[in-house]
Parts: sequence; structure tokens; C-alpha cells
Amino acid sequence: MNALIINCSPVRDGATAAIAEIIARQLSGRFAVRSVCIDDYRVAFCRGCRGCHQPARCVLRDDVDRLMKDFEKADTVVCVSPSYWADVPGQFKAFIDRCTPWCNTHAPHAALSPGKKGYAVALRTGPGMKECERIIGTIEHFYGHLEIACCGHLGLTGVEYREAAEARREEIEAFCRTIIEEGGKTDET
Repeated sequence: MNALIINCSPVRDGATAAIAEIIARQLSGRFAVRSVCIDDYRVAFCRGCRGCHQPARCVLRDDVDRLMKDFEKADTVVCVSPSYWADVPGQFKAFIDRCTPWCNTHAPHAALSPGKKGYAVALRTGPGMKECERIIGTIEHFYGHLEIACCGHLGLTGVEYREAAEARREEIEAFCRTIIEEGGKTDET
């Protein structure tokens, strides 16, 4: 079983990265884990040209195809996103926009292999959960169009720095246990 953990923040060593690291360590006993940061990839903005609709391939050439190969290899995908003005960071949103060739919004499309499971983790500095819910909604909407089954999510408030992420370790590890349990299930069980 393969898991892809995505730090959806361009910050490679902040709270989001710390949470992604905890998740990767927890899942590594059950999955072959690949952890990436959205900032590891060069992603151009979608031009809205619809040139990708008929060939099911984007006309732009950058690292989107490379990251989608990681999606294809993964059985489980976990997107960990901070709140940037109550939604996912722009870098991750640009990637989502560029995934139209793989989305079920038009035909033909370059579909991923079926049976993938997706999880969303959202964090924000403030105390209210509403922003986390919006971020989770964005990620789950993205998964839906990729036909990745939405299997669970976690919202974390009051998390700004790495130290705050570490203070939430037990909660994150409990969430990981649900991923591990789900990862062992097949359609027959």
C-alpha cells in the first residue's frame, strides 16, 4: 500500500509541515509513504483555455504531470492544508485548477486508477472551526472530481507554529489510526 502525504503550504518547515511529518511517521508502519511539499513543484496558473478538454491533457508544461504520477501510485492521499484567507494556499489552488484533465467534469478525461482513498487535514491559527471546514470542503471537492473516495478529515484550530502542531500530536495520531484501519480494508471486507 502506498500513501502520498502533501504539505499544501509553500512553507516547508512550519506547522503544516510538522503535521505532515507526524502523519508520515504514523503511516510508515503500514504504507510506503511519499511526502511532498507543493512548493517542490513548478505549477503555472490555469489559463482557462479549455485546451485540455479534448485531448485530456493540459497544454502547459510544468510539474503537474509529475505530481499526478504520485497521485496515480498512491492508494491513499492525505492533503494537509493551512488556512490562507479561509481556504487552501494559492499554490495548492493553482495545482487543483490544473488538474482538470484528470477530473470527471468533462469527457474524455485522464482518470486515475479507481479505489483511491483521500483524507483532508486543515489547520488554522484562530479558534473557530468554520475555516477548517471550508478548507476540508475544497480538498474533498477536489477528491470527488478525481473520483478519490473521501474517507475522513481532521480540523485543527489554534495552530500557528510547529510547537502548536506538536501539542496536538495525540489528536493527529488518533486520526492516523483511522487511516491505517481504513487502509487495511478491501471492498470485500
